[in-house]
Amino acid sequence: MSPLRVGLLGPGGIGARHIKALAQLPEEGELVACCGRDAERTQAFTTEHGGAVYTDFDAMLTREALDLLIVALPPFAHTGQVEAAARKGVHLLVEKPIALDMVRADTMVEAADAAGIVAACAFMYRFGEAVERWETADTGRPGMFTGFFHCNSLHSPWWRERALSGGQTVEQLIHIVDLARHTLGMPETVYAKAANLFHRDVPRYDTEDVSAMILGYEDGRIGLLNASNAAAPGRWEKGWKIISERMTGSFTDFNAGELTRSASEGGSETVMSERDVFVAQLADVVGAIRDGRKAKVPLSEGADSLRIALAARRSAEEGREVVV
Repeated sequence: MSPLRVGLLGPGGIGARHIKALAQLPEEGELVACCGRDAERTQAFTTEHGGAVYTDFDAMLTREALDLLIVALPPFAHTGQVEAAARKGVHLLVEKPIALDMVRADTMVEAADAAGIVAACAFMYRFGEAVERWETADTGRPGMFTGFFHCNSLHSPWWRERALSGGQTVEQLIHIVDLARHTLGMPETVYAKAANLFHRDVPRYDTEDVSAMILGYEDGRIGLLNASNAAAPGRWEKGWKIISERMTGSFTDFNAGELTRSASEGGSETVMSERDVFVAQLADVVGAIRDGRKAKVPLSEGADSLRIALAARRSAEEGREVVV
């Protein structure tokens, strides 16, 4: 079969990561067009990676016969592009968080469902070898999920403003939120606390830099998640632990973890891998398009995890437990 004609919306760092993954799958797809607001930056991107240059998304969508669109925009920049591509029958891989509010997120999912296209959310952690090994292990029923995301960076200017990024919970911790939801299911309630303790003097920094949340379930299962943007500089540390009936999983990364049996005979398994989760994710999306099936992480799951993150933010703002 011919390689898929791929377009990219958003020639930034994460967009480059997706296109580098595409380069590892030359028989599956090729970049034919790239659209960005900055013509010079977009030209530099295509000089390195290939494809035609666009600064007008509607023009790219009209002139290029795209099979797949990778949407790597910051969350504030979503203004209907996903819906427009869906109406044209273009398959989608959309970076997280897919929106800043549930109205936009639900509109995206509805448009994709109505078009009958493959639409995926880019939660690449799900494609880690340690994560996938846990999914195939005889773990029994999970009862507790704990996780964290710690860093110390000022990021891009837009990241510091809640109105543009959604805050650290929505833009970063959502990766761990997604794993918790994937493991335990959708919670009934969320209770959260958050504050900006360390960046009050940084211009336009109005998002939280410490936060924690509790995911509550009627049957007693529980999720405990926390994040900070005031930890060790230069480190992007994340980890999580899952306690289930027959196994405990301790993960230092999506590709690294230890699975320990809870039975009296004990025993453990260590998973260490260098799998490129961006390549694995893209291969799944291409396979879904080829095979006429859903992607492993449908866009609807991006909306579900966003719903939890937004509920946590609302809980922290209102100082009360929130029903999801």
